[in-house]
Amino acid sequence: MASPVSPSDHVAPQAANASALIYNDRGEYLLHLRDYLPGQIWEPGMWSLLGGGREPQDATLEHTVRRELAEEAGLRISDLTPFGVEEATDDSGATLPIAIYAGSWNGDSRELHLTEGVMLAWFAPDDLHRLRIAPSTSDLVRRHAASRTADASAPAPQTGSVQGGECRPAASPNGTVLNIIGVHLYLERSDGTVLLGLRHPDSGFAPSTWHVLAGHCEQESAVTCLIREAQEEAGLLIEPQDVELVHVVHHVDRTGDQPRMGLFFRAHTWTGEPELREPDKCTQWKFWDPTALPERLVPYTRVVIEGIRAGRLYSETGWV
Repeated sequence: MASPVSPSDHVAPQAANASALIYNDRGEYLLHLRDYLPGQIWEPGMWSLLGGGREPQDATLEHTVRRELAEEAGLRISDLTPFGVEEATDDSGATLPIAIYAGSWNGDSRELHLTEGVMLAWFAPDDLHRLRIAPSTSDLVRRHAASRTADASAPAPQTGSVQGGECRPAASPNGTVLNIIGVHLYLERSDGTVLLGLRHPDSGFAPSTWHVLAGHCEQESAVTCLIREAQEEAGLLIEPQDVELVHVVHHVDRTGDQPRMGLFFRAHTWTGEPELREPDKCTQWKFWDPTALPERLVPYTRVVIEGIRAGRLYSETGWV
């Protein structure tokens, strides 16, 4: 477990190792998938933080973590600050104190030059349960995320009326329910086959089921979301002028669930072949004949593909 400290506190002197909690503006954390070398390295085959042991040339543990970031990933963070000490336990039961430093970075993990381990990737705290990760590391990330939320400044003013010199947000009409916006890629090759991905068995949504490349809109436009997800999930490069909206589906998974609006965009041209960029989410990409789609396919995806082929622009699924 890690004991949070303020930036002005001194990191416990008994710690001889240091690791970095790297986070971005989307609230995600940069994790390192370690090589599977049992008996040779710490936490083999697990997702962990970047870091390592203090060496003679390191004047402080902050020097240690900065050196490790540079050596392991060519990464330099300007605003590293102490966060706590994680007490990790090895296979023999021995406790190893690790000084934790936190800092922000908004780059592309795939562009880093990794010299150790398998890969680096961004993960939201809510996705950690799908990973092979030490409970202490998962807890550390979640508590840091909670501390950022608690320290955040007050929400920006919302559109509404001004009363007594204060801006009061406009109330939503009675019965209003927020809808989740999902963006989907309808990628069809010249031979008519359509790209689908097989979702990971541990996925919280539709495990071991085929689905189009998709993601949720963040603080961005739908087309920007589509382009970002295509690159992050499959390494595909798409230009905004090469996409068009071809179908909208308004659906619920089960009666009473939060409704979702799914936007399906066709990419007329793109660069690259589908790659497994997020193997914890998708285990296979494959182009399918739309007349012979897999049996295990997300239901609304099947409805949409049939609708697109029939020239329909809108569908509803899951409603009573």
